Amino acid sequence: MKITNNFFPACLLPLALLAACTVGPDYVRPTTETPPSFKELKGWKVAQPKDTIIRGAWWNMYNDPQLNTLEEQVNISNQNIAVAEAQFREARAQVQQARAGYFPTVSTSPSATRSRSSSGTSSVAMSKSVGAFTVNDFTLPVDATWAPDVWGRIRRTVEASRANAQASAADVEAARLLAHAEVAQDYFQLRELDSQKQLLDATVTIYQKFLELTKNRYASGVAARSDVLVAETQLKTTQAQAIDVGVQRAQLEHAIAALIGKPAADFSIPASPLMLDSVPPAIPAGVPSDLLERRPDIAAAERLVAAANAQIGVAEAAFYPTINLSTSGGFESSSLSNLLNWPSHIWAIGAALSETVFDAGLRSAQTDQARAAYDANIATYRQTVLAAFQNVEDNLAGLRILEQEALAQDEAVKAAQQSVLIYTNQYKAGTASALDVITIQAIELADRRTAITILGNRMIDSVLLLEALGGGWNVTQLPN
Repeated sequence: MKITNNFFPACLLPLALLAACTVGPDYVRPTTETPPSFKELKGWKVAQPKDTIIRGAWWNMYNDPQLNTLEEQVNISNQNIAVAEAQFREARAQVQQARAGYFPTVSTSPSATRSRSSSGTSSVAMSKSVGAFTVNDFTLPVDATWAPDVWGRIRRTVEASRANAQASAADVEAARLLAHAEVAQDYFQLRELDSQKQLLDATVTIYQKFLELTKNRYASGVAARSDVLVAETQLKTTQAQAIDVGVQRAQLEHAIAALIGKPAADFSIPASPLMLDSVPPAIPAGVPSDLLERRPDIAAAERLVAAANAQIGVAEAAFYPTINLSTSGGFESSSLSNLLNWPSHIWAIGAALSETVFDAGLRSAQTDQARAAYDANIATYRQTVLAAFQNVEDNLAGLRILEQEALAQDEAVKAAQQSVLIYTNQYKAGTASALDVITIQAIELADRRTAITILGNRMIDSVLLLEALGGGWNVTQLPN
């Protein structure tokens, strides 16, 4: 039978029409229950920033040059971010691998052989040849095979790979946001400890003077030996507390070094106490619906849902037959000089269809598995959204309550300072005991340390709120 020139295009036409068919469900973003506003914003007047949107380098809001310097090093040297970026490049390469399925595979295998036939073989006898003979064979073939994406298996695979790559890109931003937030949290906690150390050192000086006063009164016979011992105990206890602060400070400094990719031995941060009149920056919380677009972890979870949805289509495509087209052409000759002459050309064309007739429920089980994975990813996405809402509410509540606590604590510190002054003067006049003075001094120190702790917690909670709000990131930054 003679194959006409219209044979191959005629085969491709119905395949092109079928290629418009893609099995499996089309993706629809899962719905989530989103409140109209954050609960913890009610009844609390938040300072309004000039810009209602967090942008880029959110740590600049603190106006701290040392913090800015540390944060700038995170993107360069943090190894967790480097891991996430490498995983994103891996996912992006997998997209390219999946897209390769759209195109035919072309190969070539040139060969040259020289063979000798025996004179005793039947083929030689039949050809009435005399004796053995030697034959050369030169071939220059080009083979092409292609499996048309009739049922959309490759399209769904590319769709899944692309969504996975976007999820990986969101993971990079989540790792970046986490690293920046951890640096800021550790930094403010370290500065809080510097404030505690400064307070304890100043208190030691005051206690030393009080001890000298008590010793002088004891030498004059107007104070008991027990007053001296109690004053010494208070002084030594405070000195020990000042030394103890150094342990946690060193650990925080080492943690910051690891986050910015430096050996702890080569890194140090000079002491810089928090200013007691410092306040967290004004942070625009926005509305809960905005959070779905601003959190990289939510974006990653949503993209994984899209990938799982596409995998259902991949599993369903296995129920349909696979069509393979193949063609080959080239040159073959017994003489190398005639290899590229037109009479030496060869070609072949063909098509094959394959379908699994029985697989003991394998494909059905794979489809069920894909659907179950899709349902699991939807649940994970919704839980991620709920956790994000919780993070924001927790830190809004923390900032609101800590602000109120700071006001009350400031009043307590002022009252304690006045009490110390009064009791010290009474002690000098002989109308109050040393124990009275030491007791009120201990209360004052505890109140002042608590005030510093509250200030540090407010700064850390503001960082956690910025992290919970996505740190200025937006889903539009995901690669296409």
